[in-house]
Amino acid sequence: MSRNLTKPFFASPPDEYDPKYMSDLVLSFALYLEQMQNPGEGRHTALTLTNLQTDDQGLPPGELFNYHDASGMMGFVKIAVADISNLRGNSVTGGVGAVTVTIS
Repeated sequence: MSRNLTKPFFASPPDEYDPKYMSDLVLSFALYLEQMQNPGEGRHTALTLTNLQTDDQGLPPGELFNYHDASGMMGFVKIAVADISNLRGNSVTGGVGAVTVTIS
C-alpha cells in the first residue's frame, strides 16, 4: 500500500524518565493512528477484488459491488451511492392447472 504519508518520528528513549519525551511519543502515536484510520490516495498497478456482493444492500456510499444485469450474465463493478439503489433481483416460478398433450 502506497499512500504518500509523512511518517511520524519515534526518537530513541532517554536513559531516565523524561516527561517531554513521553509527550512527544504519545503525539507520534496519535499521528500514526490518525493516518492509518483515515483513507488516503491510492495508486495501483494491479488490483484483485474477490467475493464482492452483487448489490448495494447494506453498503455505505463509496463501497464497490459486482452488479449483474437481469440475465445474470454481464457483471461489472459499481460504486454504491446514497441516492441510487441497486437492489437484489427476485425470481419466481409457479404453475396453475394441468396440461394434457396427446400425440397421434
